Amino acid sequence: MRKFFQEIKADLKFKTAGPGQKLSEPSRVPKEKPKAEAAPKPRQAPTDEAQKAAAAALARMELKAKTKVPASQEAIKNQVRKELMAEAAASKEGLSMEEKDLTSPATEGACAHSVSGVYFICPLTGVVVRKAEKAKHLREAIQSYFSVDPVAASIMEIHTFNKDREKVRVGVETMAKYLDNICLHPEEEKYRKIKLQNKVFQERICCLEGTQRFLQAVGFETKTLPVPDQGKKSPYSPEEYYVLKEEMLSKLDDLKNYKEQLLSSGPVRAQLDRQLCVFKPSPAAANFQLPSDFYSLTAEELKREQQLRTEAVEKASMLRTRAMREKEEQRELHKYNYTVLRVRFPDGYILQGTFYAREAVSVLYSFVREALREDWLPFELLAPGGLKLTDEDLPFNECGLVPSALLTLVWDAAVMADIEAVAQEQPASPLKAELLSKVQTLS
Repeated sequence: MRKFFQEIKADLKFKTAGPGQKLSEPSRVPKEKPKAEAAPKPRQAPTDEAQKAAAAALARMELKAKTKVPASQEAIKNQVRKELMAEAAASKEGLSMEEKDLTSPATEGACAHSVSGVYFICPLTGVVVRKAEKAKHLREAIQSYFSVDPVAASIMEIHTFNKDREKVRVGVETMAKYLDNICLHPEEEKYRKIKLQNKVFQERICCLEGTQRFLQAVGFETKTLPVPDQGKKSPYSPEEYYVLKEEMLSKLDDLKNYKEQLLSSGPVRAQLDRQLCVFKPSPAAANFQLPSDFYSLTAEELKREQQLRTEAVEKASMLRTRAMREKEEQRELHKYNYTVLRVRFPDGYILQGTFYAREAVSVLYSFVREALREDWLPFELLAPGGLKLTDEDLPFNECGLVPSALLTLVWDAAVMADIEAVAQEQPASPLKAELLSKVQTLS
């Protein structure tokens, strides 16, 4: 130990010599040989979990190191950001996304959406209602029809408001059998009575909405009748029945008509409003903004879907097979029940309509023909990319025309050449004048 301190002291004296003094080198002491170091322990290989974590970290570092995000990812991000901002703005105003759409103006001039929503025409009142109000309005219309024709109204109720079609079929056939037995055996009293507690009546008739109102409308009334009750002190026990009124026996033809009407009727369906629009030529024809009405998802599912879309940014950078991409595309298309289609004419004018996603291409051809001055003119429709829509039986969702698409109309060249050779003056547009009088500007 003493030798160690002497070496340090000599070393300090060597370094701190004053000016003019000669630095003396410290005495050199032979160093002791270092002890042999212990052999290092063998290094353990990383576990599987550690390797996976390292690979994930490396992948994230490589992803951050990229200077430019692919266009598809950027588009997805922009769409997600836009939708989230719209939803936040709607929440701030105290409105849900659906209520916000209700306050949107119709498609006229500059608007937020290509259409303000999905609308239906009530077949009973002719009133155009929003999709969310369709069921309520239809029920009110049928209830109001009871004052006009109670039999027809009750038949509408049975076929429209009972969703289980098999139960409806069985119930309708059972009631038709009741009426058929009365018409075939009017003298038999047993056919004119229906016991309310009867098992068949309970399982087939009572479980359906509108059936009892139908029986009352065709002439049945409720009565409490005594019936033999075996095994009890009282020889008779009252039971409730539907009993046909006596005056209906002279109106058997009416009962037959009611039976046929019951069997031949179907659900009352509101008709989809096409919301036909005509736009002036515009470079924005291929730009679409759709409201939430076009989704088959509920509002809650839409919110969850928006959260899941952020994951699509990472999925877009992954390598996927063609089969995987097509499967995902089909799954995306099934989220839509409706589609907005635009048809651009050779003169630039644009015809727009709303359709069911599963309607056939032939419906679009008919839609275009009804808008023409001369509906006999032959034409073809080209899908985006120039593909001819020759198979008119295919639905829109199988042609890639969902949830929106811009198509191009092409006239038959030979026919148009003949027309131009004969006609002295061609109209400004092949569309009907009443449609052109309401032309709008697309922005």
